[in-house]
Amino acid sequence: MRRSRDRDEYKRDPELLKGVDKIDYKDAELLKKFMTDRGKILSRRLLGTNAQQQRQIKRAIRRARVVGLIR
Repeated sequence: MRRSRDRDEYKRDPELLKGVDKIDYKDAELLKKFMTDRGKILSRRLLGTNAQQQRQIKRAIRRARVVGLIR
């Protein structure tokens, strides 16, 4: 029988986001940490982010691509 998750078991902030207040599209070096070498965005499962953080990362990467800061 499967147990339900306790509050302590939910995902915490990943190491990559320690000390980062806001994910900004202009910070290309930070955004590259969330991408593969081919330019794909890494999944939540691999990064350890929660849904809100993943949406912020996705939005920032897409904006940076449009502006031409990253590929």
